[in-house]
Amino acid sequence: MTIQDLKQNDLKSIIDLQPTDWSDILLNFEFYTNSEFCFPIKVIVDNKIVGVGTTIIHNDISWLAHIIVHKDYRNNGIGKLLTQTLVNNSRNKKCDSIYLIATDLGAIVYEKLGFETDTEYLFFKDIKSNSHWTKSKNISLFSEDLKDQIINLDKLVSGEDRFFHIESHLKNGYVYKKDNLVEGFYLPSFGDGLIIAMTDSAGIELMKLRLLTKENAVFPSDNLIATAFMSHNNYKISAKAKRMRLGRKRPIFLSNIYNRIGGNLG
Repeated sequence: MTIQDLKQNDLKSIIDLQPTDWSDILLNFEFYTNSEFCFPIKVIVDNKIVGVGTTIIHNDISWLAHIIVHKDYRNNGIGKLLTQTLVNNSRNKKCDSIYLIATDLGAIVYEKLGFETDTEYLFFKDIKSNSHWTKSKNISLFSEDLKDQIINLDKLVSGEDRFFHIESHLKNGYVYKKDNLVEGFYLPSFGDGLIIAMTDSAGIELMKLRLLTKENAVFPSDNLIATAFMSHNNYKISAKAKRMRLGRKRPIFLSNIYNRIGGNLG
């Protein structure tokens, strides 16, 4: 059993690792192998790739993503080996907070390695939007003069400096503002469609806008406003997943996240 860096020419060899209930992992690993802040690895047994995972570095914070073990090779310590290697790689790059989103299967492994649960994410699917919803007059398309407010709002809520991720998605984004002050933003092309808002009205109106074109939603259970909104509209929780952390606990305002980015970035 050996661990090596995963390269672009390995991608065709990981098709068999695709979990049935996950989106296409090849798209994610193509991104990882082409991004200088991502560090994917592979586990090889008998010249076959049987496990993969990735470290994503945001300055002194890292996310561990797409930790997958082939179904025929589980319960052999490969998941633990992958995770510990990614943790070691993160620490070698001076990251003192390490995050991941855990499936029920993975959470057991991560807890044994010292990860703690910060919150649960609530998943909703097959959502049909209310035909009476309309776009709020306070919502407008992104404009360059609002960029700094958006970046500062994201940094405050997430506790991370991820401008290099966000910048390319701003041009397709929406903002909720009053008197030219940004109270929330929605980036449709960033993962699942990130929504961050500092006021209840901004968060709910941006959720409505998103659900006019999307049939799913994911946000932390800490967001009681979003949870009540979904319940009021008779949308049921379809699944839950743990957001876990190893290392320094940072100030994060989970109640201000109205839709997550994805399992690889929170």
